[in-house]
Amino acid sequence: MLLPRFYLAPAEWASSQLSEADTHHCAKVLRMTVGDALVIFDGKGGESQATITAFSKVAGHYRGALSLGPRSQTAPPSCQITLAQGVPKAKSMDWILQKAVELGASRIVPLLTERTLLRCHDDADARHKQERWSSIAIEACKQCGQNWLPMIEQPCTPENFFKKSDPSHLLLIASLQEQSFSLKKIVASLPHLPTHVTIMIGPEGDFTAAESAAAQQHGYQSITLGPIVLRSETAAIYCLSVLSHQLL
Repeated sequence: MLLPRFYLAPAEWASSQLSEADTHHCAKVLRMTVGDALVIFDGKGGESQATITAFSKVAGHYRGALSLGPRSQTAPPSCQITLAQGVPKAKSMDWILQKAVELGASRIVPLLTERTLLRCHDDADARHKQERWSSIAIEACKQCGQNWLPMIEQPCTPENFFKKSDPSHLLLIASLQEQSFSLKKIVASLPHLPTHVTIMIGPEGDFTAAESAAAQQHGYQSITLGPIVLRSETAAIYCLSVLSHQLL
């Protein structure tokens, strides 16, 4: 039977204590008791089997104390994949985040494009959305056994995103344009496998012509996903699946 998994950030590892929320889930939902075993991971590849030693209140907060076993280290992915995702409507972004974690994305950048319905009212709102999406990524890591937690950035516009693009990376944008190449053909044409890839996926309605042109001006190559027009969330999973198969 697989042991329950819980997240401790690297800075909190030495404390050997579960957060209040995880302690509640551990004790009240899973009905775990002192002496039960679980797995702790730090999101940076570190993992340790642990034993619950006590449940107590620390500074007014309910905490579970742990005894950590030997720490193992999962090797980082051979290629760092960034998913720059035009934020779709409803709960689709949550689903994309979960599947991106399972497929080994190292970084996820939510894009507020011209056709994105979601907007950030101010910096506090942007941070709130980032924190919520990060929590979803942590939960996905717990469930699928992923020890490398992807970096979830604050939502930004394509214009601001391009300012952070690294020209040394393989830069790709999913496109409905006729002058696009298959992902397989682009990877096969490379002299060596890349260590960093960024793939941009548009929201419902895709990127505008101006956004696609701006991406190409910043070094992004247009790729086709085949003759069928895929939904935004399907396109994201398709690209991550192919890239994972080809590069990880």
